[in-house]
Amino acid sequence: MSKKFIRQKEQREKRRVARERVETLFTLAERVFPYEPELANRYVEIALAVQQKAKIRMPRKWKRRYCKRCHSFLVPGKNARVRLKSRPYPHVVVKCLNCGHIMRYPYLREKKERRAGKV
Repeated sequence: MSKKFIRQKEQREKRRVARERVETLFTLAERVFPYEPELANRYVEIALAVQQKAKIRMPRKWKRRYCKRCHSFLVPGKNARVRLKSRPYPHVVVKCLNCGHIMRYPYLREKKERRAGKV
């Protein structure tokens, strides 16, 4: 086996472990948030550091569960306000109630899929 192949294998293993850690940390943040929101925020910060260090993508499942500005774990109704808007394009508006940061996520793709399914 060549050194390059071994290095690639190690990189793959590191990324796999990093993905598991990110998943675990966000799951812990979800569980602990009702009792200790500060600890949940710390878990998010650690998960972001792991993700950045390993150069992996944050899973979409978790990408929208933290504030991009203050890195706090977002729970709709507790520290985040979620609204659906249709103009000028259909999108979800998530406002962090800790720092006031507003995040917008389009949902045009889902709307097109639903329209195609009905016709």
